[in-house]
Amino acid sequence: MIFNCSNKDNVFEKNLSFPNKWLQSSNPNLILVRYGHKHPLTVDMIRERILLVLKLYDKIDADKLTLDSHFYKDLGLDSLDHVEIIMSIEDEFHFEIPDEDAEKLNTPREILDYIQLKEEIYAELEHRDDQHGEGGH
Repeated sequence: MIFNCSNKDNVFEKNLSFPNKWLQSSNPNLILVRYGHKHPLTVDMIRERILLVLKLYDKIDADKLTLDSHFYKDLGLDSLDHVEIIMSIEDEFHFEIPDEDAEKLNTPREILDYIQLKEEIYAELEHRDDQHGEGGH
């Protein structure tokens, strides 16, 4: 139960406990498991969300932004901008990126690859290398 209230007439407590009591009484061997309501991600969804976050950053010229734009060399950002970008990506995808990993994420493509690995979305990692003429991996 989520709430620990001394008042047994608490409306929230009654509503939250009803499904558990009903399910357990109908099948005593039933084990209740709750999962988050996280929607499955696709590579296209991740790519679009990353690019949107970056386009909304006021120091990035959207016309210069590509998946392979280097934050420092191509977009003229500094280390503080990089930290802010990583924090925005963390907020967008609801997980923390350790500093030692964040330091290596210098292009939108590197962020995309990192999130694909973190979220276990492997579908297009192999195909992308072949499309760029780096086949044979």
